[in-house]
Amino acid sequence: MTAPAPRDSWFGHPKGLSTLFFTEMWERFSYYGMRAFLILYMVHALGFTDGHAGSVYGWYTAGVWAAAIVGGIIADRWLGQYRSVLYGGIIIALGHFTLALHALPAFYAGLSFIVIGTGLLKPNVSGIVGALYDVQDARRDAGFSIFYMGINLGAFIGPIIAGYLAQRVDWHLGFACAGVGMTLGLVQYVLGRKRLAPAIERLARKPKPVAAAGSQTPTAGAGWLDFTTAEWKQIAAMGVFFVFAAIFWGAYEQAGSSLNLFGDRYTTTAILGFSFPSSWYVSVQAIFVVILAPAFAWLWIKLGRYEPTTPTKFAFGLLFVGVSFLFLLPAANAIQSTPGLRVSPFWLIGCYFIQELGELSLSPVGLSVFTKLSPVKIVGMMLGVWFLADSVGNKVAGYAAGFISSAPLPQLFGVVAAVCIGASAVAFLLVKPVKRLMGGVH
Repeated sequence: MTAPAPRDSWFGHPKGLSTLFFTEMWERFSYYGMRAFLILYMVHALGFTDGHAGSVYGWYTAGVWAAAIVGGIIADRWLGQYRSVLYGGIIIALGHFTLALHALPAFYAGLSFIVIGTGLLKPNVSGIVGALYDVQDARRDAGFSIFYMGINLGAFIGPIIAGYLAQRVDWHLGFACAGVGMTLGLVQYVLGRKRLAPAIERLARKPKPVAAAGSQTPTAGAGWLDFTTAEWKQIAAMGVFFVFAAIFWGAYEQAGSSLNLFGDRYTTTAILGFSFPSSWYVSVQAIFVVILAPAFAWLWIKLGRYEPTTPTKFAFGLLFVGVSFLFLLPAANAIQSTPGLRVSPFWLIGCYFIQELGELSLSPVGLSVFTKLSPVKIVGMMLGVWFLADSVGNKVAGYAAGFISSAPLPQLFGVVAAVCIGASAVAFLLVKPVKRLMGGVH
């Protein structure tokens, strides 16, 4: 597909990408800014045990991602993607400001608001990004990588500002800061609505019949539940991606749970004499994405027809996240053998670097392929299914936090590494079968 003229584009992409880039940047500022200190707040300020804090953290973060499937359905059937994002952002901001109150009921109410709001916003903003491009537009994966850079720019800045205010000034000021960030995102989203008009119109069109890839005869007739055979195969491919993504997120999302507590308790939170709040570790993943995302976006385009397939990228994503936990084993063994030892922060930083190689191989690519494979009439719901994988992973991550002070660290990290590397091996074996299910979608 021919790229638009420079005057009609944003760095070679549709102008609407800039509006969605900053909308998601501010939403992630609020989410990750608060997430960076959430479990620390529960342990230090509320006096929760590791198990209780991990359980609340797990249910909250799992709820945030699980609600996305409901938000996708609501957008598909009633509100539409644009209004779902708008209303979701308003509810998220309300949630953060509620958390700024000191009463314990306000704590749980604020978390509930954020779950509801994120469920409306998260799948639908990604759906609008996908609708900026034609299905066969070669810029699509690169566009999602740029969008993903915006996500992680917010995820980097949020913990730096909100995390510092929470740990060094006042916990509740950190919550309020997250609310201000979401409000800024809403303002620019409304102001940039005209840029999103082409995508909104594309989402509003009725789906056209799909022909089976490689077949000379159309499968236009409605099949089971009004989906064609080709569409069912593509939905099956998304099911495979869902399973592998859930395993990946179960390891990766421990950055906010078990690895957050690891950084707080077992590392020296100082570099070259500069002391920093332990919540800043959560920013490390994001800054690596900001640095690496343009390189990955360039790489996929540069490789052209030699670009790895989506199933192959998923397999590499699982491999990298498994290796990241292997990387931590020497530090875990040292801590286990020397009680009271605090290791260098570079162990955790190195772990996060390896994880980001995996995340950039899997996450933006997964978003992109779900918008390609999903039948148009259920694209919001299927993006919700994609985020449901993150929900499952976050629940597992919260569960793992309960073992950080009871199970031997080498055992905890070793099990995570083994599961991810084993799943990676299975993913490599399934590359060709999954490609066949995807049909002509690349």
